[in-house]
Amino acid sequence: MILDRFRLTDRVAIVTGAGKGIGRGIALAFAEAGADVVCAARTEADIEATAAAVRERGRRAEAIRCDVTVTADLEALVAAAAKAFGRIDVLVNNAGGTPPRPALDTSEGFFERALRFNLTSAFLLSKLVVPHMLTHGGGSVVNISSRAGGMVQTGFVAYGTAKAGLSFMTKNLAADLAPKVRVNAIAVGGVATAALESVLTNDAIRRQMEAGTPMGRIGEPEDVAACALYLASPAASWVTGKVFEVDGGAESPAFRIPVPEL
Repeated sequence: MILDRFRLTDRVAIVTGAGKGIGRGIALAFAEAGADVVCAARTEADIEATAAAVRERGRRAEAIRCDVTVTADLEALVAAAAKAFGRIDVLVNNAGGTPPRPALDTSEGFFERALRFNLTSAFLLSKLVVPHMLTHGGGSVVNISSRAGGMVQTGFVAYGTAKAGLSFMTKNLAADLAPKVRVNAIAVGGVATAALESVLTNDAIRRQMEAGTPMGRIGEPEDVAACALYLASPAASWVTGKVFEVDGGAESPAFRIPVPEL
């Protein structure tokens, strides 16, 4: 049956930023599809809660504290995952995020931290995981990018540039690693997570975002998780090097961050 191709039975997935929001949604979706999940993030209480929810769905889980901007943490994460499960089949580079800031207020350090958090970390973790994937015939990497990487927006010179890099890195990695390891990305629009809480609790701004989204609503983590499951599963076995836009149909920013006039 075609639905069987969406199964991840007995596969092992690492999901970064798995403590809440999109990462948690992906971890639980993978568990429901039959995968064992390594939940990684900086806040132990959050990843322990996600791991417990994975186990409630009948799958094994490990909660591993990890700051993706620290190379030693990435190395320890991969080693712990391999030791716990004996294999790694799927990697979701979900951890990331940088708040908006006007360009002239963006320091060298702020810009470089945005690149490290959103782009460099995904590259390094992918490099660490791929050898483990190859020992079992291959695997899939799913990078969680952003529509901010493809839309011109005020205040997002650091974040938008980093996510644009992540989307293009996806295409380059896919070319290097095909056909054994597939690499794809999801360019996410406005999703109801803690990162947008300050915006979405403002009724006027929320209505503006909904009005600027053709589908008429803010996204939910499950909207992204469904796409991630497709890309991670055998259903997407002929798909690599692609960036899927999951954004409610938006072709321009639904909300603009005001910046000072020069």
